[in-house]
Amino acid sequence: MKKLATLLSILLMIAGCSREKADLVVLNATIYTVDSLFSVQESFAVAGGKIIATGTSGEIASRFEASETLDLKGKYVYPGFIDAHAHFYGYGMNLLEYADLSGTSSPEEIYDRLLAHHEKTGGSWLLGRGWDQNDWPEKQFPDNRELDRLFPGVAVYLVRIDGHAAWVSSRALELAGITAETRIGGGEVLLKNGRPSGVLIDNAEAPVTAVIPRPGRELQARALLAAQENCFRAGLTSVTDCGLSREVILLMDTLHKEGTLKMRINAMINPDEANFDRFLTQGIYKTERLQVNTIKLYADGALGSRGALMLESYADDPGNQGLQIAGQEYYDDICRKALEHHYQVATHAIGDSANRLMLQTYGRFLGGKNDRRWRIEHAQVVHPDDFPLFERYAVIPSVQATHATSDMTWAAERLGPERVKGAYAYKKLLSQNGWLPNGTDFPIEKIDPLFTFYAAVFRSDHQGNPAGGFQPENSLSREETLRSITLWAAKASFEEGEKGSLEPGKWADFVVLDTDLMKASPEEILKATILETRIAGEKVF
Repeated sequence: MKKLATLLSILLMIAGCSREKADLVVLNATIYTVDSLFSVQESFAVAGGKIIATGTSGEIASRFEASETLDLKGKYVYPGFIDAHAHFYGYGMNLLEYADLSGTSSPEEIYDRLLAHHEKTGGSWLLGRGWDQNDWPEKQFPDNRELDRLFPGVAVYLVRIDGHAAWVSSRALELAGITAETRIGGGEVLLKNGRPSGVLIDNAEAPVTAVIPRPGRELQARALLAAQENCFRAGLTSVTDCGLSREVILLMDTLHKEGTLKMRINAMINPDEANFDRFLTQGIYKTERLQVNTIKLYADGALGSRGALMLESYADDPGNQGLQIAGQEYYDDICRKALEHHYQVATHAIGDSANRLMLQTYGRFLGGKNDRRWRIEHAQVVHPDDFPLFERYAVIPSVQATHATSDMTWAAERLGPERVKGAYAYKKLLSQNGWLPNGTDFPIEKIDPLFTFYAAVFRSDHQGNPAGGFQPENSLSREETLRSITLWAAKASFEEGEKGSLEPGKWADFVVLDTDLMKASPEEILKATILETRIAGEKVF
């Protein structure tokens, strides 16, 4: 018996010595890999930041010896969530510099928040973001008389929730040189009794933003790290930041290389000469955590501020068809440059006329089926005749499911009962190419990807209204939705070969939840908790 025991000990030692080395082994989990079969595994091993094997817990434990073992005891693992359309840097700056006006239900509530914020910050400028006149008792744009009374001599700049309108004080107008005679292409200075009311639509915001003091590098860096912290808490491991300056992108790159910024970022460039000189003409820029390969454009404004470009007048504002941000020659020029330098084009298009404009513009350059993956951001209102153009030219609709549930209470008033049927039509958009990316557009919406999941599947608010969902024929399945915030979001930026699913050879970016999103009730999904977030196997939350 002693000889047999000794032999078994020797065999076990040999087996232990022969096990492969890994940095991390995850055991006893329900792992939604989001591979081509949507397979579910129990375990995986990580080395060098990448997944090297998946399988049962027994298989992985017997094959690998790891410096860290994570026994999840039945918890649920998903690929790290990817926000395919966000404003990561802007969100961080909002956290540090702006009064939070989201969720306010009246101008009076906004004034209270502004007074409290200004008492803390002081200064000659007062910045805020998040107001929405559609949430007020009287759903009308405000004027700046009370701002001027409460903050005499202060330049007040308050961005609407969608970013496509601003409410500013007379001092801000004065500094920007805006008068009743000011005319700005692609924008509008709203007047009241012959004077600027203080509300600026789309391009009319630019003269004011141009005179707001520029943040220093230290503040910008703190903003990026503040945004990262909240995103990790929400389970995000990658974001697409839609429209950045050269300065901010280079700062991101520096912070990545220093190791303080760990978030993977697909940075879309603003269409300006500084970005073209540094990025576009030099080709695609890519590191393990940063990619620059897309030009961000705007075709129109937003539906909430009636700046979205419509084929026919707004149902609740006859004679108003919204705003086109630039002329056809401008879009043609950018598309030509992008095609030459193998960049994507991603264009904000909300209204049906804006979507048609960009689909037809893209079509002239793309010609037909292709793998350029040019994108329409939002694709919010599409004429029935234009849906097939997404398939014809392989244009990718990049959607944000929570926009549907945020807008559903007033969208039909803007659009009318027939036109609203082509709005937020995610299932119909999905059918064009068989896939689509999904995001939040934060800070316009909450950063939480679980809210995106809920809105895409159930098409209702967090109280379950309306019963059965808003235009439920355009809801996505649970599997489609998970793909849209993981693998398809990666695919939208040509990164599906390295992230977006938990497969050997890909980055070990994953999130651990206490909830099975594929089976949980709507209420359980809203209560789901992010337990861990990891990037390249490293625990970041």
